[in-house]
Amino acid sequence: MESSRRKFIKQSAIASAGLYFGTMGFSAKSYGRIIGANDRVRVGVVGFSDRFRSSLFPSFLNHNKELNFDIVAVSDLWKLRRDEGEAFLKSKTGNNIAAFRNNDELYQMKNLDAVIISTADFQHALHTIEAVNANCDAYVEKPFAETMEDNRAALKAVKASNRIVQIGSQRRSGANYKAAESFIKDGKFGDITMVELTWNVNQPGRWRRPDLVAKCKEEDTDWKRFLLNRPYEAWDPRKYLEYRLFWPYSSGMPGQWMSHQIDTVHWFTGLKHPRSVVSNGGIYQWKDGRRNWDTTTAVFDYGREDDPSNGFQVTFGSRMHNGDENPAEIYYSNGGELNLITNKVSSRGGLSEKHASAMNMKSNLLPEVNLTANAVKVVASANTGADNLTSNHMRNWMECVRSRKEPNAPVEAGYYHSIANIMTNAAGRTGEKAFFDSKNQEVMVGGKVFKY
Repeated sequence: MESSRRKFIKQSAIASAGLYFGTMGFSAKSYGRIIGANDRVRVGVVGFSDRFRSSLFPSFLNHNKELNFDIVAVSDLWKLRRDEGEAFLKSKTGNNIAAFRNNDELYQMKNLDAVIISTADFQHALHTIEAVNANCDAYVEKPFAETMEDNRAALKAVKASNRIVQIGSQRRSGANYKAAESFIKDGKFGDITMVELTWNVNQPGRWRRPDLVAKCKEEDTDWKRFLLNRPYEAWDPRKYLEYRLFWPYSSGMPGQWMSHQIDTVHWFTGLKHPRSVVSNGGIYQWKDGRRNWDTTTAVFDYGREDDPSNGFQVTFGSRMHNGDENPAEIYYSNGGELNLITNKVSSRGGLSEKHASAMNMKSNLLPEVNLTANAVKVVASANTGADNLTSNHMRNWMECVRSRKEPNAPVEAGYYHSIANIMTNAAGRTGEKAFFDSKNQEVMVGGKVFKY
């Protein structure tokens, strides 16, 4: 009788909770998928990529036992990667891994709670929609979206879902970046007058996969499913595996690198997007059939849209033919600089007494401040193992899956960096200044909506 009583109480509680959550937009199915404090969280891998294998997975392993997360499945369109993923994950986790040919099959799996998405750049937003529609939380690599149509659709789906989505903007989980945000938002830095962002490498093989390209056959994958909503092109294994070199499957430098750095501008200032962007560049060195530039310079105007007299400029520069693997982010004010290479605030370049007195002004010099004793070095390679930033970011997502709190890089972070990314691409591809129509949430060039 005691057993029956407990069963009755439990069933009654579930029924009552189901009625309660139903008034909040939860279905009976979604309520059944709410994770308990001690339940194992079952995770699927969407795209067995180099990024996942070399960085996201080691970061996951740093925390999964403590937080009771487990990888149980992998989905990949290419048979070779799918088989490799199944064998790799089984050997590393000791689990039997379910391998699926596509995401439709993956989401038919029972009791899948969350996914880690590391697919082609243009697929991230659409794969996020699939995940939240299947009632799964998601860790999603950046860039979030490469078109405003995808960007708007994904934001809408996530906001309607009550799912925890973490965008892979891992700077938001770095102690030095958090310290920089506080220093600026607390008013200690003064008004930002300019920001310089650079990301330079000298790597002829960056984003090239010649050995894999030679192995990739159309009959072993699903080319039409890979293309999703992009215009149809004939099968090309380079576009399948070296997509970062080919628009419209990636914007290249803006999506891969600038999206990280421009996100700090939005985060530190609370601004959502640039007021305008101009961009220039070309393929100057690596003439290997790529479509995306190997050299890029973009200039952004930031500030309140209702007050064009105030604001600041941001520049982004990137080259793939000369670089020292040291991405740089330097914020300037009239009193000095906040340097996220050295992780120090200093009076360098600030208004000195000598120059101030000539204009009957007072000097304006910032104090010397170490942003944090736990500074994290940012490296240009995407495959750096379980670095502190990615590991911290993965942990934050996992903790938020349990607590249901907002993660460090919520979907809005991805939405806003995508606006800047799409504006940069629009300006570069048209040769005109790009603007953002806030009312209609569209990128505009020449008075028209930008369409790829």
